[in-house]
Amino acid sequence: MAVYSGTFDPVTLGHEDVARRAAQLFDEVIIAVAIAHHKKTRFSLQERLDMVAEAASRMPGRVRVMPFEGLIMDFCRVHGASAVVRGIRNMTDFDYEAQMAAMNRKLHPATETVFLLPQAELQCISSTLVREISLLGGDVSQMVNASVAGLLKPRPLQA
Repeated sequence: MAVYSGTFDPVTLGHEDVARRAAQLFDEVIIAVAIAHHKKTRFSLQERLDMVAEAASRMPGRVRVMPFEGLIMDFCRVHGASAVVRGIRNMTDFDYEAQMAAMNRKLHPATETVFLLPQAELQCISSTLVREISLLGGDVSQMVNASVAGLLKPRPLQA
């Protein structure tokens, strides 16, 4: 079983691609949506859980969506995950994720980190850019699924 974690604010086609690939590699995948008290999110936790659950409903295999708070390795330990999946788009992501993987190995050596690359045409997409483009009135229909695009109307950040 693997865990794919993130804030998913919002979930993008890149996130969906990584989760779908993970679902083909592991017998079960938990998409762990961070409660994210440490940063302001555009969408509430429940909205992000709902967006991810809707995307997960179209994926092969056993994919569950759950909230998490705290260290991802503690979440992996509690749920018996053998791997944590991380999507990487570029070398900047890789540098950060490699450091996190090394630290996670110290925290819980039984859980491996698996890096997955999204499809090439999705590698430029980030939730941050999607939020910014949407707030400025741009078209994000090639970056998120249709239901998420419908939710991306200008509105203030969550307090």
